[in-house]
Amino acid sequence: MPTSGAFATTHWSVVLEASGGSTRSIAALEELCRAYWYPLYAHVRRKGFKPEDAQDHTQEFFASLLRHESFATIRREKGRFRTFLLTSLNYFLADQLDRANAAKRGGGLKPIELDALAAEERYSMEPSTSESPDKEFDRRWAAALFERALNRLKSEHVSAGKESQFESLKPFLGRETAPGEYEQIAKELNLTTNAVAASVRRLRLRLRELALTEAVQTVASPAEAEAELRALLT
Repeated sequence: MPTSGAFATTHWSVVLEASGGSTRSIAALEELCRAYWYPLYAHVRRKGFKPEDAQDHTQEFFASLLRHESFATIRREKGRFRTFLLTSLNYFLADQLDRANAAKRGGGLKPIELDALAAEERYSMEPSTSESPDKEFDRRWAAALFERALNRLKSEHVSAGKESQFESLKPFLGRETAPGEYEQIAKELNLTTNAVAASVRRLRLRLRELALTEAVQTVASPAEAEAELRALLT
């Protein structure tokens, strides 16, 4: 778990401190892009672009970030990766009308692989809201971050031979528990109600730790991770 003490390397700090777009910094940036591409795709769709155009624009945006010359701009960015991406994407979309040569898309780099069909299905199932596009982007970013944390939590339990118990308790991780809900689960798991309650508390704490670990990778230093997580949960 990150602390506010000594500086530790994060994916975003590797990108920020890179000189000239090194192999290490490009790999770190690509890893972040792969982790959080859906909030960007959905943001482009929210801006009114058709699915096929949203896929093209999202991939071209990532390709533009991974080009060598983009690192000069990235290194001037001292904020969170989330904020940098949203600001950069909005500028990128505003500039699309001036782009004439679609054949040069990607700049010779292999694009980030997007599961566009799954993304569009997911986007079509989202309820309409009155939130601003930027607020929706933050909400989707938070969902992506916690999905990654939840997958890591599941992997830990699978490795420990406790997948069945995890699946039974997972529904309680994201909501308050109503009176009496633990009784049936306790019978199924052959545990006491108090043991189930204790297990859920541990799972919630571990999920937050893993979410914090994910947040660390998107800020310049571990000390900023708590603030990033709080910002996403408000």
